[in-house]
Amino acid sequence: MSSCCVFLKLPTPSSRPSSFSKPQLPIPTANSRINWVHNTLIGAISGALSFGLFFSLPFPPPPSSAATTALLEPPPPSLQTCRDVVDPQQEELLPEVVTNEGLVQEAWQIVNDTFLDAGRHRWSQDAWQMKREDLLSNSIQTRSKAHQIIKRMLASLGDPYTRFLSPEEFSKMARYDMTGIGINLREIPDENGEPRLKVLGIILDGPAYSAGVRQGDEVLAVNNMELKGKSAFEASSILQGPSGTSVTIQVRHGNCGPVELIEVQRQLVARTPVFYRLEQMDGGATPVGYIRLKEFNALARKDLVIAMKRLQDMGASSFILDLRDNLGGLVQAGIEIAKLFLSEGDTVIYTVGRDPQFQEDIVTDTSPLVQAPVIVLVNDRTASASEIVASALHDNCKAVLVGKRTFGKGLIQSVFELQDGSGVVITVGKYVTPNHMDINGNGIEPDFQKLPAWNDVNRYLSQCSIHRQG
Repeated sequence: MSSCCVFLKLPTPSSRPSSFSKPQLPIPTANSRINWVHNTLIGAISGALSFGLFFSLPFPPPPSSAATTALLEPPPPSLQTCRDVVDPQQEELLPEVVTNEGLVQEAWQIVNDTFLDAGRHRWSQDAWQMKREDLLSNSIQTRSKAHQIIKRMLASLGDPYTRFLSPEEFSKMARYDMTGIGINLREIPDENGEPRLKVLGIILDGPAYSAGVRQGDEVLAVNNMELKGKSAFEASSILQGPSGTSVTIQVRHGNCGPVELIEVQRQLVARTPVFYRLEQMDGGATPVGYIRLKEFNALARKDLVIAMKRLQDMGASSFILDLRDNLGGLVQAGIEIAKLFLSEGDTVIYTVGRDPQFQEDIVTDTSPLVQAPVIVLVNDRTASASEIVASALHDNCKAVLVGKRTFGKGLIQSVFELQDGSGVVITVGKYVTPNHMDINGNGIEPDFQKLPAWNDVNRYLSQCSIHRQG
């Protein structure tokens, strides 16, 4: 099974080549870290098909007539004295052609910097350094040979979710693009601690890149709507729209460069994963909103909100959320969907990892969209982001789980694009439920095996709340 994302590396802003070719990486030495700005980080995955706690961005090339740009007014005087911080490595002349050895080195370095051994293999950086010397001791004659070496290198980690993606496999991740224009947004605090929405991940030859957006740009507004105070997830949702339509974004290039209005044609390839209908249960006495969620892609949250509101308008007084056979998707979408049912202050999930950026308690910061009782249907193919939603609603006494024990996938992966358009999926962390249960390898045991009466559901949730408060 494949996986889904949660966290992003923080590359520093930089300019990209003026052509639409892949950026080339300097080959790092044995003791150096990769300059992450040269990697297009697609996201962190955490599921049996689960993509990222924040976002993932593989994206197909746009049509030739995709986008146009228009220059706004000159930057205000305050910006003219601002100076970008330049990484000395960015000033180095980059090689024009990626070597096979450089590609293997790049994949090795990503593992060295981010991999979390969640099994019992006792991975160590010292042993990994010795493996690098062995891998690069001989010349690698062909690209296919380089790919085979990377596959074997990742397999040696003993982690079933860390794997290699061919360029063809990597390009199929387009349905997880959160924006529809091929960028990944992240909230980065400025020197005053104020959050700024930066482009930290961009699909080369994608709509935004072709229109002139670059890695490290700050997104200030969308269709004249200022983004100040909005989260990266909210901004990504605003950017979404029907495929083929255009959106105008205001960006500041680099840390403090010129401000520009850029028109980009959307190319959202995700299909709705949400199906819903109104059911009559308990002899017609209880109108129930049934929602089937097939995966957590870029449209999942938005379409689920639409479904829930329409069902409420139709008279639904309770809900069934069907997550059976849902192997995951975008973890961030799963987290945001869980928040729709939770109260402010409720914990959604805890995450842990090697890097401090993977140590986080994710807490709901909004009021619930609905407060009606919920049944969540699960089975042995309910995995990853689906398990995040199921455990969050269950542990916070918002839903009962009905069906079979879930799959048990609680690891977090990040997806990195390599220089030749291939990619690697690396396990970088794990998550545990609000009740501090380790999902990975265990799954979640449901409360009922068969559909209970709603009186039983209400009684169970009431007892859960009393126990939780006590």
